[in-house]
Amino acid sequence: MKKIIITVLIVVFALHAKADEGMWMLNNIDAKTAQVMKELGLQLTPQELYNPDGVSLKDAVVDFGDFCSGVVVSSNGLVFTNHHCGYGAIQKLSSPEDDILKNGFVAHSYKQERPAEGLFVRFLQRTENCSSRVLSALDSIYRANPDVEQRLLRKDHIDSICNAVEKEYEQANPGLDCQLKAFYGGNAFYVSIYKVYRDIRLVFTGTNTMGKFGGDTDNWMWPRQTCDFSVFRIYADENNEPADYSPKNKPYHPKRYAKVSLDGYQPGDYCMTVGYPGSTSRYLSSWGIDERVNAKNVSTIQVRGKKQEVWKKFMDADRAVAIKYASKWASSSNYWKNSIGMNKAIADLGVIAQKQQLEQQVKEWYNGREDLKARFGNMFDALEKAYAERRENVYAQGFYNETFNRGVEIGTVGSKLSHMPQDVDSAQIAATRESLQHFFKDYDAALDEATTAALLQNYREQVTDQKYWPSCYKDIDSLYNGDCSAFAHDIFSKTICKDISCLDKLLADSTLRETDPILRYAEEIQDFSQFLYGRQRENNNIISYNERLLTQALLEMDQETPHYSDANFTMRLSYGFIQDYTAQGQHFQYYTNAQSLLDKAAKQDEIEDYELEADIVRLMQKGKWGRYADKETGDLHLCFISNNDITGGNSGSPMFNGRGELIGLAFDGNWEAMSGDISFNSSLQRCIGVDIRFVLYLIDKWGKARNLIKEIGH
Repeated sequence: MKKIIITVLIVVFALHAKADEGMWMLNNIDAKTAQVMKELGLQLTPQELYNPDGVSLKDAVVDFGDFCSGVVVSSNGLVFTNHHCGYGAIQKLSSPEDDILKNGFVAHSYKQERPAEGLFVRFLQRTENCSSRVLSALDSIYRANPDVEQRLLRKDHIDSICNAVEKEYEQANPGLDCQLKAFYGGNAFYVSIYKVYRDIRLVFTGTNTMGKFGGDTDNWMWPRQTCDFSVFRIYADENNEPADYSPKNKPYHPKRYAKVSLDGYQPGDYCMTVGYPGSTSRYLSSWGIDERVNAKNVSTIQVRGKKQEVWKKFMDADRAVAIKYASKWASSSNYWKNSIGMNKAIADLGVIAQKQQLEQQVKEWYNGREDLKARFGNMFDALEKAYAERRENVYAQGFYNETFNRGVEIGTVGSKLSHMPQDVDSAQIAATRESLQHFFKDYDAALDEATTAALLQNYREQVTDQKYWPSCYKDIDSLYNGDCSAFAHDIFSKTICKDISCLDKLLADSTLRETDPILRYAEEIQDFSQFLYGRQRENNNIISYNERLLTQALLEMDQETPHYSDANFTMRLSYGFIQDYTAQGQHFQYYTNAQSLLDKAAKQDEIEDYELEADIVRLMQKGKWGRYADKETGDLHLCFISNNDITGGNSGSPMFNGRGELIGLAFDGNWEAMSGDISFNSSLQRCIGVDIRFVLYLIDKWGKARNLIKEIGH
């Protein structure tokens, strides 16, 4: 076992990188990798990229809120990220009377900056390899339990070992956030140590039409003209250390910030992203990909489509509701369209067939040696059988989760209250009250009732096997003659769970736990979740164990090819160059300009996603770009593409040139390569970024925020 572990680690971490594909750990850039990057145009050394004992480029990049990335661009803690990354914070700060989500916001002084409650950023301090500790501890457990299958021991023990190691790091690094995560399918383990700042304030956001230009119509598409950026500032205490919000806090002074470049780019120019990609599955088996397409994505597409139809009617009818649901809509529609694009690209590019060919190569590789066959010879049969056995359940669970956990919002209230003690002085009561206050700020009961009725009916139509129906359907059929709308109307009219008063009502009358319909159903829904999970637990363990074996086999079989770990929201670097592409006979150039924005805005009467305020149209029509114009074309470049390897979580990632200067912010991928989380296609996959010159132009000319332009150094 130990020999195998050592072999795998050597294979994984001593390989050089390709120019385009790959999400690489900054602390593992070897000499060969550094040489490739240098030949492409990087002028920084590996130590200038990552130096835990000094100052390096990684110190300018932040984990933005644990869901996006961002970059510090001034000595006073100014942070650039995407508009859609700041969207939730902007929405929370908006109201019908002060609708900054629609109209934008500009702070011309520190005093005007608005605290973004609940938002935080993390700075990576260092990353350390814990693989030997975790795998050695697991090996000891295997030796102590020789009669128990390893797959039955692995997951629970891995979790407990990782938790123990993580706690040790937290004790040794007081005040820091320590996160231990698995890499390479669980064949390696690293701990990342962060400093977290929680006083974050909104500085600048453009209008909603600017930040979301193109909306759902253009989402995941190229060409784009979206000015997808927002600006925040980090605040710290008098010692420049993390602190909760206080009027006494001062702008944070970073160890390193990124210089903003107006020099632009040309095809073939080096381009590098540094950020926090969330999740990829590039080592996933062909059976896993098939399940993703046909058993998981279908529920995301189908249920969210139904939900968004209902939401849109209410949002279009009432601006207050539109503000409440703006961030929820953005999140829901983003992954709805992502799933549509992924399924299409996987089919169009033949991804499953490609993976099957690779698996055949693995079989031929291990069949030639008895020692390899002993280790890997059973994994494909085990995967095929386990995926087949859980298929029906996974399909039902996808629809269940999208309906009852992500669709029927009032169930969230019922779940929180059902777990709440009756002790009025309990700390949990205070925490529940705070949580519910946040929830109800962005909640509309009438919308939720209509959504509940539609999704309950949809669930029974899509999941026809009644063993997957929660018990509420017995009541719908017996008491409401199968009418889901009547059922929804009745339970919403009788429940206390529609506003913040529910908490005090329950504290005053504990019998409501048994009589309130939402509280009753919340308990049953939770039990049903456990039922669904329990039905597939055994197959989940088999799949997890054998998918890890497959990753290990791929690493050992192809030792001459560079291998990177799947994304897991840890800091990664991708590098490549500015590049256009051709798809289905159509050629796409590497940038968009102001005229392309005006061309789309001219269609706003036909396509509402192309709406643009008249003052912005007039500004763009003037064509006076000044120092923000591209030196070669004379145009204002809006967005551009590179062959960098990104995924969700990379949103807001800085796009650097070879000198480590900021030239853009990554915000999207392209439709033709939506299978990228599963399989990277170097000829098609592109990273879409907003040009930093477009960002500065709007800050300067639309926002008239000369204070920010001066702070950035321009």
